[in-house]
Amino acid sequence: MSELVAAGGNAMCTMGTAPAPVKVTSQTSVLTEGKPAGTIQDCQGAANIGPFGMCTSMANPAVSAATAAAMGVLTPQPCMPMPAGPWIATKPKVLIGGKPCLTNDCKMMCAYAGSISVTFPGQVKVTAT
Repeated sequence: MSELVAAGGNAMCTMGTAPAPVKVTSQTSVLTEGKPAGTIQDCQGAANIGPFGMCTSMANPAVSAATAAAMGVLTPQPCMPMPAGPWIATKPKVLIGGKPCLTNDCKMMCAYAGSISVTFPGQVKVTAT
């Protein structure tokens, strides 16, 4: 069963080194455990998804430049999330304010070749079926 993602949940990028908090800004009226429940529209870098520590993707221009300057030794750089579209909805019929809900099994791609997924939904009681 899928769990709704609430404000304060965590996400992780396959190219990052640390989890980042999920911030819900798409709606404020539907709550789970007293916190706003997320929708697939909560997908903006910085506004909704924090940095994932250091980025290790060579598709990131900053990492590529730093690695070239280090004679080919991978040199991670600070992460600046660049989501390549909204979260991919896994429960498209469960709507919050007319938008599909964000669940712990949703995924999103980063423009720098990473895959972003939810590691902790921020709540443990409300499920979407």
